[in-house]
Amino acid sequence: MDDAVQSAPAKLTFPHEPIDFGTPHKVAEGVYWFRSPLPFGLDHINLYLVDDGEGWTLIDTGLGDDATATMWAEHGDAILQGRPISRIICTHMHPDHIGMAGEISRRFDARLWMSRGEYLTSRVLVSDKAPAPDEAIAFYRAAGWTEEQLDRYRKRFGMYGKAVRRLPDSYRRIQDRQNIEIGGRNWRVIMGAGHSPEHVCLWQPEAKLFISGDQVLPRITPNVSVWPTEPAGDPLGDWLDACWRIMAAIPDDVLVLPSHNEPFYGLHVRLDAIIEGHEKRLERVASRLTEPKRVIDLFGAMFAKEIGASDFVMATGETLAHLSYLVHRGQARYETDEASVAWFTRCEDAEFDADD
Repeated sequence: MDDAVQSAPAKLTFPHEPIDFGTPHKVAEGVYWFRSPLPFGLDHINLYLVDDGEGWTLIDTGLGDDATATMWAEHGDAILQGRPISRIICTHMHPDHIGMAGEISRRFDARLWMSRGEYLTSRVLVSDKAPAPDEAIAFYRAAGWTEEQLDRYRKRFGMYGKAVRRLPDSYRRIQDRQNIEIGGRNWRVIMGAGHSPEHVCLWQPEAKLFISGDQVLPRITPNVSVWPTEPAGDPLGDWLDACWRIMAAIPDDVLVLPSHNEPFYGLHVRLDAIIEGHEKRLERVASRLTEPKRVIDLFGAMFAKEIGASDFVMATGETLAHLSYLVHRGQARYETDEASVAWFTRCEDAEFDADD
């Protein structure tokens, strides 16, 4: 999931207080915010309903677990106010966003709308079954994991599919800069990246609303990781590029409707803070590469807290994302030893600049 909770920048303003699970709250004309439970330290996801004529367009669906199903069963009538869901838009493929999409789609005969990269990636991940592939084991061994840690990974492999109920077998594709008409108003698609392959954000200029999903959150920073399926990827480069693109495309006076925490004003301040946070991490990681380091040796440069067993996968992925950023820009390199473990060092005479 997401990184540890941080303090929100001082210039952010929050016009709405936290709300109870399953209780709809109006945030703009024709737009309602409600929350669904999550069984993590971050205990909620924000979902949104947008008035779409005779029905609703639902933005994200909640996790595909019993607690979410109970929330919909107990509060669905109050949330929907007697009207059906006519369309589902999922910002991206993580289970807390897409987990109930299939069930809701079948119940209301509502089409699922997603970007192609998110839908197809989700279809691949739900099909993952034990045993864990050799490529994944080699990936985490290269990061410095012990055999005990690898055994734990093997036992937990395939958890994604357990958190996502059967997906719809078809979808409607969303593309960058597409206009989607919802309730007589055009919402412009702004595509994110880095946290997930083709993350969908929605901007309504006249109403000054920006549904940001996980791409921009006020109090936490989304996980940006390298994964075994794309071990040479540069997701942090994709992430930072997306932050700059969003800042250039969206004005600062929008009400940001995020997937976690509360709606807020201060989009550009928050994007600046997110970019600065990653730049500081890059500087800390680079400063420790005067001697060869494994991925797991750099957790202390990345995170303020001790990394427990349950956080090891994402801590590894996020640390490797920062190392990969440096490697892709010629500021670091790595060599693999006889045990197939990767050791990273700074390139000689490399001048580090996170904006390169």
